[in-house]
Amino acid sequence: MKKSRIILAAAIVLVGLVVNFAYTGQSFIAYTLYFAAALLIIFGLAGKKLKRIICILLALGIAYFIVVEAFIVSTASGDSDADYDYIIVLGAAVRGDTPSRSLVERMEAARGYLAEHPDAVAIVSGGQGDGENLSEGLAMYKWLTAHGIDGSRIIIEDKATSTYENLKYSFDIIGSRDNVSDVSVAVVTSEYHIYRAKLLASSLDYDVSGIAADAGLLPVKLNYFIREAFGVTYQWVFG
Repeated sequence: MKKSRIILAAAIVLVGLVVNFAYTGQSFIAYTLYFAAALLIIFGLAGKKLKRIICILLALGIAYFIVVEAFIVSTASGDSDADYDYIIVLGAAVRGDTPSRSLVERMEAARGYLAEHPDAVAIVSGGQGDGENLSEGLAMYKWLTAHGIDGSRIIIEDKATSTYENLKYSFDIIGSRDNVSDVSVAVVTSEYHIYRAKLLASSLDYDVSGIAADAGLLPVKLNYFIREAFGVTYQWVFG
């Protein structure tokens, strides 16, 4: 194996380590770099036949990844212009009493929509996890009311521990108030997450639209869009 190939692979791993440990929310970019470094080494050691097999598998993997991302990206912009009877705001981490960046972005999107659509009702959904001093649902209620949204328009769902439960429990609440088939519902979540949220809603026999919350800076967005491909794959296979 050429020394230059080893040096290049080592440099890629080093960059991956820096990305992984020096920057928050970019671990999947680091994993991609580790994978590229491993391929460099394996390709340098492989014979012609194995190289051909690796190239074929890599091409198939890239093609599959592009297909998955096409589904994710196609729904990422959401549809915040339509009128919905209910919006379900999906929870994200709360650190102590402080909402995470992802949760703030989702609340910003919800606040903007509620301000422009005064008849819509919001269900803020999320239980209390490790390191959280209050439930995600309550954290969202407090934030939204502090930012000008009337509390009478907000319903707290504070038991859910997953997106599946967010949707199930929220639709249970809607069903206790209205005939679900007669109302329109949109899910407020991070832009990369809309497609999978719609898949999960479909698995519960519900049809939802999406309202997109910004996922942050470009490197963070890239990381989450890469990660989401694995989540969508899991849902396709096991959903």
